[in-house]
Amino acid sequence: MTSSRDFEAHVGRPFGENRLLQALLAAYVLVFALAAIAPHDRGDWLLENLLVLVFAPVLALTHRRFTFSNLSYLLIFAFLVLHALGSHYTYSLTPPGFWIQDTFGLDRNPYDRIVHFAFGLLLTYPLREIGRRVLHLRGAWSYLVPFLAVLSISASYEIVESWAARIVDPELGTAFLGTQGDEWDAQKDMSLAVTGSIISLAATAAFWRFLDREPWTLMQRAH
Repeated sequence: MTSSRDFEAHVGRPFGENRLLQALLAAYVLVFALAAIAPHDRGDWLLENLLVLVFAPVLALTHRRFTFSNLSYLLIFAFLVLHALGSHYTYSLTPPGFWIQDTFGLDRNPYDRIVHFAFGLLLTYPLREIGRRVLHLRGAWSYLVPFLAVLSISASYEIVESWAARIVDPELGTAFLGTQGDEWDAQKDMSLAVTGSIISLAATAAFWRFLDREPWTLMQRAH
């Protein structure tokens, strides 16, 4: 039976041999290009994608030295697609968010909340993979460090948002923040990211525990 150690040892293949990674890259380039066409607010679109324009080249340049698992690449892709959609319309005006707002009778467009939750849910696993393979974290530390990383990154992003709102044009800053009149917006965004991270780590722990069970134990439970 495959153990968690065997599962983690199987990382993504190099880009030239990895059809899934090639497909994900092609799909994201298409999504990014479409989102760049006539966005609702070009200035906000540029601000929203500054980190992406830094993160993507770093991910590409370090690929040979550190290759994520295909699962991590899939999770990163999913988050970037969600972000691309939000940056095109601005988060407070994203159509899927209005549909959710109308369907559930909410008082605001929740798309930004969803993406902050997705940040913790989708990116905790890749961060944990870095911790285990680069920092050689094991046991509780392999869960605590990625959790703290999500909290730190989320808090740092809220600080960057606040400074951007102060420095740039006030109207652009308002669009970038997307608070929609909620004075507790930053705290709620951070709380959702942390919640997503906890769910991700709990699911990871449960999956690892499942992989490490003895085959006869699984057979007994099946009966």
